[in-house]
Amino acid sequence: MSYWLDAVKHTPSPNFDARPTDCSIDLLVIHNISLPPGVFEGDDVEAFFLNQLHHSKHPFFEEIRELKVSSHLFIRRDGSAQQFVDLDNRAWHAGQSTWQGKERCNDFSIGIELEGTDDQTFTDAQYKTLIQLTLQIQQQYPDITNDRIVGHSDIAPDRKTDPGPHFDWSRYRQGLSQ
Repeated sequence: MSYWLDAVKHTPSPNFDARPTDCSIDLLVIHNISLPPGVFEGDDVEAFFLNQLHHSKHPFFEEIRELKVSSHLFIRRDGSAQQFVDLDNRAWHAGQSTWQGKERCNDFSIGIELEGTDDQTFTDAQYKTLIQLTLQIQQQYPDITNDRIVGHSDIAPDRKTDPGPHFDWSRYRQGLSQ
């Protein structure tokens, strides 16, 4: 099966594989990313997810040279969204992770990256798009209930801090229930 959302830019990443056949998709993971760190706009996140990042462009890019990662979706500061991996496939966004005793969260989750950092607020446009996309995803994957939406920090607390303290969970959850 294949599932690409409408109204988002489709930019297929090579960084994905098939989910285990007996695995239901029942978790949504919210992340943040900016490349270089703290810099918004530009195409570096897209290049990173496509394995096309010019590593000489910034010293930080040398540190992530060997990483092969992706996310299902990326929401920019202006609210525009890109989809990198078919939602039915496994994107490589969670890394070593555990949720409610189940390891390998990539197997059963969908990952959404917000353009941002742990120490800055997210934009109104990002919340609006995130809520709209989440509701679409929940229609397709009803096992992703509101209590099964978490931050990267929830599934990898010893490694990750995103989406960070400035992500307004209350605002997001209220938007999902309207």
